[in-house]
Amino acid sequence: MDINMKKITPETIVKMIDQTLLKAYVSDQEFQKFCEESARYQFKMVAVNSAPVKKCREFLGDSPVHVGAAIGFPLGQTTIESKAFETRQAIEQGADEIDYVINIVELKNRNMDYIKQEMQTIVDICREHEVTSKVIFENCYLTEEEIKMLCLIALEVGIDYVKTSTGFGTGGATPEDVRLMKSMVGDKIKVKAAGGIRDLDTALLMIEAGASRIGTSAGVSIVEELKRRFNEQDNQ
Repeated sequence: MDINMKKITPETIVKMIDQTLLKAYVSDQEFQKFCEESARYQFKMVAVNSAPVKKCREFLGDSPVHVGAAIGFPLGQTTIESKAFETRQAIEQGADEIDYVINIVELKNRNMDYIKQEMQTIVDICREHEVTSKVIFENCYLTEEEIKMLCLIALEVGIDYVKTSTGFGTGGATPEDVRLMKSMVGDKIKVKAAGGIRDLDTALLMIEAGASRIGTSAGVSIVEELKRRFNEQDNQ
């Protein structure tokens, strides 16, 4: 692995992690524990569905950890108007980051005007409220050409992040997809890798490929493994 491990410390990697809890069956007690743990580790963001945004914001209190709302999740099969409403409501309830899923059916139909309108709508709402915007491609269903087409629209619209996956599709992030997306957007847009990232080595592969954020439900174990490796280096 060519990545400079000296630059990826436990203190830096936590700021790259969007810690996720997106299951359909989560109690308030589990959300509270999740938020308290995320605040203790100081992850960049907690990623949740839009309904629990308000309670997670309350559980986090004055923590600097962001609350990210998953919009149109996980299939993307709601209208632009529905996604716009969900985005506005999530922001009103405390979300300061938005991860929305594209309408993959319209992409497959090559209805690129629709895809652009959808992305522009979400970006405009986020800019209005100074909220970070991310678009989820769900690459496991896409061709390389389609990924490139989406990246070009993202560049035109000026979204903050392009994201590989929901974690609910048939496949998650791959270093190859991250490199492809990074090669298309350069430094103008950041890349978020998500889906199937369950250990430190996988997270580091995504970072090496060009990811600036890592979406994972395994943030705690990733950070603890990195701490362990740093301690072993210090003891050598």
